[in-house]
Amino acid sequence: MSELYDRVALIGLGLIASSIAHGIRRANLAHEIVGYAKSEASRTTAREIGLCDVVTDTAADAVKGADLVILCVPVGVMGGIAVEIAPHLMDGATVSDVGSVKRAVIDAVGPALPDNVHFIPAHPIAGTEKSGPTSGFAELFDNRWCLIVPAGENVDRVAVSRLTNFWEGLGSNVNVMDADHHDLVLSVTSHAPHLIAYTMVGVADDLARVSESEVINYSASGFRDFTRIAASDPTMWRDVFLNNKEATLEVLGRFTEELFALQRAIRTGDGELLHAYFTRTRALRRGIVEAGQDTEAANFGRQDGGEN
Repeated sequence: MSELYDRVALIGLGLIASSIAHGIRRANLAHEIVGYAKSEASRTTAREIGLCDVVTDTAADAVKGADLVILCVPVGVMGGIAVEIAPHLMDGATVSDVGSVKRAVIDAVGPALPDNVHFIPAHPIAGTEKSGPTSGFAELFDNRWCLIVPAGENVDRVAVSRLTNFWEGLGSNVNVMDADHHDLVLSVTSHAPHLIAYTMVGVADDLARVSESEVINYSASGFRDFTRIAASDPTMWRDVFLNNKEATLEVLGRFTEELFALQRAIRTGDGELLHAYFTRTRALRRGIVEAGQDTEAANFGRQDGGEN
């Protein structure tokens, strides 16, 4: 694919940003990649591994001359970053992000940006529990969805099309979604599941009758999946929950109702209800596999075996 941007600035150099950098090089999507991270250690690592063509010591320096700027930092600090970089943005540049929450990002970032740039939020639905400049890989976005969430009705269509082509060049499937609907959908598919995983691992850690060695040694793959999710970046997920309160609390309320119903069925021995419920939810799993968003290989494609 031919170059879509001359200079891409990545603000934040964690998993998503480093994967974007690798993906840009794989598909030749930009002439130059510039990166910035708040942590001096992350900047040093990024320089040592050659993650970007240039790693700057300030966000302001990183965005100078960039025709695409992507905010790859926790949602809670995006507004402050926007204020910092605003005076240094190139006329006509596109500013985007990779945050898991969209309404809060639009409200925090949009007002800080000048009128001569295109603000087009986005959310690549991809990731691992790893973080830092060395965690990225070019294949992270392959066949995963990236949701583009235009901030308002007057967004430049050419700029949106160009950003769409960029994410498709990284390997993503792309769709456009309204910000509030995005936050509700992701509260179901990502945010609430992460909170449940954190809670289940916390329960295991607090349960006095089960020792830490037993939790570690006898973990079936279902619990290991919880621990993998719960190993995700604490700062990022703190900001996600604080900035998507209403949708997440709505989903958690519904989850609690469903959990109480299952609890009652177990207590009363209602096997028919349990079987019907598990059959219905099993069908959703099949839909995810058929959509190409996971594998039907045994044990989720793992090589280590073990029970679910």
